[in-house]
Amino acid sequence: MSKELKGIAASNGIAVAPAYLLVQPDLSFSKTTVSDVDAEVKRLQKAIQESTDELTKIKDIATKSLGAEEAQVFEAHIMFLSDPEFTGEMEKKINDDQVNAEEAVKEVEDHYVATFQAMKDNAYMQERAADVQDVSKRLLSHLLNKPLPNPALIDKEVIIVAHDLTPSDTAQLNKKYVKAFVTDVGGRTAHSAIMARSLEIPAVVGTNTITQDVQADQRLVVDGTDGDVVVDPTDAQVDDFNKKQAAFEKQKAEWAKLKDAQSVTADGKKVTIGANIGTPKDVQGAVDNGAEAIGLFRSEFLYMDSSELPSEDDQFKAYKAVTEGMKGKQVVVRTMDIGGDKKLPYLPLPKEMNPFLGYRAIRISLSHQDIFRTQLRALLRASAYGKIAIMFPMIATVQEFQEAKAILEDEKDKLIKAGTKVDENIEVGMMMEIPAAAVLADKLAKYADFFSIGTNDLIQYSMAADRGNDAVSYLYQPDNPSIVRLVKNIINSAHKEGKWVGMCGEAAADPNLVPILVGLGLDEYSMSATSILPVRSEIKTLDSKKMADLANKVVTESETSDQTIQMVKDATK
Repeated sequence: MSKELKGIAASNGIAVAPAYLLVQPDLSFSKTTVSDVDAEVKRLQKAIQESTDELTKIKDIATKSLGAEEAQVFEAHIMFLSDPEFTGEMEKKINDDQVNAEEAVKEVEDHYVATFQAMKDNAYMQERAADVQDVSKRLLSHLLNKPLPNPALIDKEVIIVAHDLTPSDTAQLNKKYVKAFVTDVGGRTAHSAIMARSLEIPAVVGTNTITQDVQADQRLVVDGTDGDVVVDPTDAQVDDFNKKQAAFEKQKAEWAKLKDAQSVTADGKKVTIGANIGTPKDVQGAVDNGAEAIGLFRSEFLYMDSSELPSEDDQFKAYKAVTEGMKGKQVVVRTMDIGGDKKLPYLPLPKEMNPFLGYRAIRISLSHQDIFRTQLRALLRASAYGKIAIMFPMIATVQEFQEAKAILEDEKDKLIKAGTKVDENIEVGMMMEIPAAAVLADKLAKYADFFSIGTNDLIQYSMAADRGNDAVSYLYQPDNPSIVRLVKNIINSAHKEGKWVGMCGEAAADPNLVPILVGLGLDEYSMSATSILPVRSEIKTLDSKKMADLANKVVTESETSDQTIQMVKDATK
């Protein structure tokens, strides 16, 4: 019998496929005494061989998709399994103590982990403790016949089911096989949801119970447009969803006709619609969807997709590839925005009660200037190959912006003196995502060349509502008059100084907010590539002067998000 679940619509489209549970299995066991130690040793040896075969396959896939350097971690795991000291100690435990293989693995793991972690003056050896834990977990999974999930091994069409997906989990998904994903938790502005839109796969988040309600390989229907999930759908239900998907594809075909059209309002006012991207591979999707710019290149994914800090040359190549891929159109690169839910294993950050309000983004860059300067040099070198603009994330004060810009100017002067070609007129802007900065926009506009409004964070900080917490997801209200007033102040302050303003948060593609943004005079709208053509289509129908009247009415009269939405409906019907 089919079961229907409701979640938050995170990425448009419909998919039907078997479930793939990206859920860690329970690997608990009891210590037992064995009478046939030879048979137990054979069990262990079989698990070692199965683990080695599995890791070899994962390494081969990772080498092709991520590169040889990224795949080295799996080679290290294979070496542990082939180390006669490591696995031999497990066999010795079975023979000497007559314990089951699971217990032997755990005891040896505990010994090695404690030994490595005690080497406090040797970071490399301390990191090996994590390798031992990973290898031991894999051995236990084979001994207990409970496979570990691994997206890299997926070789058939599936729908990913998980409690949550980290940015690195999502970055590994191969859209050839992963047709959609569903999670227990999360909201529309969670990073997993944003990545789903970049990958152009349907997604539903915040279902609360999907991991409990579905078994591996059960058929699922995921409707990422309306937030519906059906477990074990009937053939009739699948037919209904297929018809809905066909209608969606027909609408997409209409939007596709606007790919090479300008983004212009009904009364002839030109705006720019750009794409948000995470890697150079995303450029093709932006171009295919008619992006007029890259309004946000999330450079932190270059760091998250690496096992160590990316070198200046590696970053330069990535920025150059994006710049050349956009053929002279502007590329706005946000400097490293690490922290919050985006962590780097090789850059340990302090434990914090509230990491979203803590040590992250520009705050890390200003205190780790070696990392920051490396990134800035790579960006400056790449600026010679197109039109790069640089922006700093999480700016709260004028002093922070001035300090970051001074470091950039210092590196620029050094490169020019060394004879390196750079764009001497590169624009330097900032993210507007902290309410304090939004209130002080008139002062910041004197120093920044442009603002880019990050509504995902601006809304969560203004509403005091964690964007990843589905219990307070109702407070994600881009239409709330308080948010509209902040946006108005940012735009007006920039325009008074002759500066332009973009919006790279998810609200830039919100059909209820776009008419207000047109009325407020927003210059650039940046979004997931798949949202570009629908927004271009909507903007074509709007009269900027009438929308200015609407925006003024919202700012002066609206008291709630619902009232704002109703005002928009009345003004655009």
